[in-house]
Amino acid sequence: MVAETAEGGELVDEGRPLFVQIAEEIESSVLDGSLQEGERAPSTNELAAFHRINPATAAKGINLLVDRGILIKRRGLGMFVAERAAERLRAERRQRFADHYLTPMLAEARHIGLQVETVIELLRERAQQSTDHE
Repeated sequence: MVAETAEGGELVDEGRPLFVQIAEEIESSVLDGSLQEGERAPSTNELAAFHRINPATAAKGINLLVDRGILIKRRGLGMFVAERAAERLRAERRQRFADHYLTPMLAEARHIGLQVETVIELLRERAQQSTDHE
């Protein structure tokens, strides 16, 4: 279920905590380059006002990123994107991708008797099909 929580059609997934969604929104901005290394991130109050949520919820999302080294606090100035934050995020997502998709896929492949080389070939075929349909 999805609910509108901010003006301008910003949608929030009701199935996940808001603070996690706030953190993911900032992560996406870092990854797509709209928030650059060293740039000031939105403040707790800005996020709270935009999403019409409690500032404590926004702060919890920001603190997730601070704890992971994606954002850094500069006393009296706010939160800023840490050096190599995008690189860290890509590494985390690669690991999560491997854990959630590749490990179960390889376990299933072993279960049905597929060799790794066959799985790689199947991936190449699907990737080519995907490219052909774009």
